[in-house]
Amino acid sequence: MIHYTLCPACKSQHVIPVLQAKDYTVSNEIFSIWHCADCSLRFTQDVATQDQIGKYYQSDAYISHSDTKQGLVNSIYHRIRKFTLATKRKLIQQQTGLRKGNMLDVGCGTGAFLHTLRTAGWAVTGLEPDETAINKARTLYQIEPQSPDKLFQLQADAYDAITMWHVMEHVHQLHEYVAQLKKVLKTNGVLFIAVPNYTSFDASHYKAKWAAYDVPRHLYHFSPKSMELLMRQYGMKIKTIKPMWFDSFYVSMLSEKYKENIFGLFMAFIIGFISNVICFFNKRKCSSVIYVIQKTTT
Repeated sequence: MIHYTLCPACKSQHVIPVLQAKDYTVSNEIFSIWHCADCSLRFTQDVATQDQIGKYYQSDAYISHSDTKQGLVNSIYHRIRKFTLATKRKLIQQQTGLRKGNMLDVGCGTGAFLHTLRTAGWAVTGLEPDETAINKARTLYQIEPQSPDKLFQLQADAYDAITMWHVMEHVHQLHEYVAQLKKVLKTNGVLFIAVPNYTSFDASHYKAKWAAYDVPRHLYHFSPKSMELLMRQYGMKIKTIKPMWFDSFYVSMLSEKYKENIFGLFMAFIIGFISNVICFFNKRKCSSVIYVIQKTTT
């Protein structure tokens, strides 16, 4: 078990508990979420260590590993995914200025995004810890993801693009990962980190039942400020922030499911819509955001 006395991002002593959240996916255990008054990161307290956390991922409902289409929420997720994969591909090509290049997907899951980029002509490498997801990647796309430990053996300045789609919040070795991501990124390369944003409207509405807290699998809960300060520690800067428009609806549907609301689908649409309207005027308030990150030149 890991008990933090300092903020895991900025090492501040000014940390306090703010929420008690339940693991609705696997264990039904209650976990405390703490807040850093200095960098504004939130983090899950008393989580399992890296070699013990695996049991909290053992669920057929965990879509990024199982690729399940069971249930209304997962069915909708799959219908939207084809569009979002194409959108992500276009974002990478736009931000790197390349039609094709070398890309690394950290936490590649079942390999859907690797397949999308490979089809577009990119040379792709995927890292993934979960055996179920690895087997799916082999079966569905003939892709062979490697162990996450491989990250620390990769050649420096090797990748034009590195992606982490809802992965950074799962990584125990937070600082080691950020330092290594910078090392293997080319000088003009681009790092894309997508994470939930607890400063969004849907997060403030659902509070402890906000599905994107996803304790204890989500070790950290980022705000734009906390991500900016973390990247700055390692000589990187956020070039721009891109919204993930569908996440507000997906997360709201899961949150309503946790509330056992018979009008959940309707309410999820309303909350997701309001969240996106707010995000339209302030992208830093989106339910989930993509941080487009580059090395600093100074």
